[in-house]
Amino acid sequence: MKNFDLRKNIADKYSSIAKSESKTTGSSVEDISKSLGYSESEIKNIPKDANLGLGCGNPQTMANIKEGEVLVDLGSGAGFDAFIAAEKVGKNGLVIGVDMTLEMIENARRNAIENNYNNVEFRLGEIEYLPIADNTADIVISNCVINLSTDKKKVYKEMYRVLKDGGRISLSDTISIKDLPDKIKDDPNMHSC
Repeated sequence: MKNFDLRKNIADKYSSIAKSESKTTGSSVEDISKSLGYSESEIKNIPKDANLGLGCGNPQTMANIKEGEVLVDLGSGAGFDAFIAAEKVGKNGLVIGVDMTLEMIENARRNAIENNYNNVEFRLGEIEYLPIADNTADIVISNCVINLSTDKKKVYKEMYRVLKDGGRISLSDTISIKDLPDKIKDDPNMHSC
C-alpha cells in the first residue's frame, strides 16, 4: 500500500472516531485509562469528551513534567494527555498538541475554550512535519501514535529538532519484535486498529 493511501486511511478512521456520536465514553474508557496508570483525579479533571480511550499506555508516568515547561504532544487527538499535562506545566507553561485529523483538532480546541485552558494550543499537522519551531520543547510525549507513521525515522528527527538542548522524550507505543507478514503489512485496517 502506498504511503499516501495508508495515511489517508488512518486519517479517515480517526476523523470518523472524532465525528462519531457513539464515542466510547464513561466507565469503560475511565477503566482503560486507570489500567494504563492514569489517576482517577487526572481522568476526572479533564474535559469529559477528551478521553476517547485510544491510548496504549501513559507517557506521563516517566516524563517528569515540571511547572513552566513547554510540552509537545504528538498525535494529541481530542486532548486527553494534553489537558492532563496542562495541569502539570501550570499557567507559566505551555502544551502544544499536534494531530493530523482536523476533526480531532476541532474537538480539542473546543474543549480548551469551553474549559478555560489558556496554556494549551492544538495545531493541525503531521508528526513527520511538526508545525513547531526548532528548540521549542522541554519535553515531547506521544501515546500510541508513532506506530501509525509511515516514516518513523522522520518523526524522531522532528522530535529532536523541536527539543531544546537537554530536552526529554517520553513515549508509550506498540512495537513488533518480529517482522510482520506482508498480509498484515498490506492490510490498511491493521495500521489503524
